[in-house]
Amino acid sequence: MPSADVVIALRDVRKDYRGLRPLRVRSLDVREGESVALVGLDRVAAEVFVNLVIGATLPDTGDVLSFGTPTSAITDADEWLSGMHRFGILSERVVLLESCTVEQNLALPFSLEIDRIPEEVSSRVRDLADEVGLPSGLLAEVAGTLSAGALHRTRLAKALALGPRVLLAEHPNATIPADEVSRFAADLAAIAARRQMAMVVMTADVAFARAVSGRALMVHPATGQLTPVGGWRDWLARR
Repeated sequence: MPSADVVIALRDVRKDYRGLRPLRVRSLDVREGESVALVGLDRVAAEVFVNLVIGATLPDTGDVLSFGTPTSAITDADEWLSGMHRFGILSERVVLLESCTVEQNLALPFSLEIDRIPEEVSSRVRDLADEVGLPSGLLAEVAGTLSAGALHRTRLAKALALGPRVLLAEHPNATIPADEVSRFAADLAAIAARRQMAMVVMTADVAFARAVSGRALMVHPATGQLTPVGGWRDWLARR
């Protein structure tokens, strides 16, 4: 059984998702406040991983524990929904209302009154925008007109809105312009540290993985073994 400070644990997990091979994770523990990057999961596999962690799907074999509870023990939709506030998901899959402003999109987690946003909600939205590095002038912009970098920071703000204990990020650097990636990595790492929030980042970029996390791991798809990024090259050199 994982220790009490482990918020996510996977053991001998296998999930067939009709890919080239199933998703496999031999053993992974993510502790409270820890940032971990996983290299080697493509976008579809990253989505499958996130769905396993939040309990939206179950593994074919093995165990997934979130906050000490096996996801297989979640008995109904209400119980599942009640636990979702602990997770923030940074993904292109997260829907933004393209015809609404950035402010309206970021107000939605707090209130359905987005035509006349209450001042308390507006204040929280401004704080979120400032935290993720969105210029205040962009709050009035329509989401569908944003640059790729601003759009991704808007998604990050939405993922953080309800104060999650774990942020799950699916290839967050994939659509950001190359000259913005280093700053985004630094900002993301700083936000996780400041909030003392656990974070799992899935990426294909080793440099980004190292910049954004305290522990970067390579996922070996054939076996599910996780090894420190860099260590696997040393292992190959010895073969």
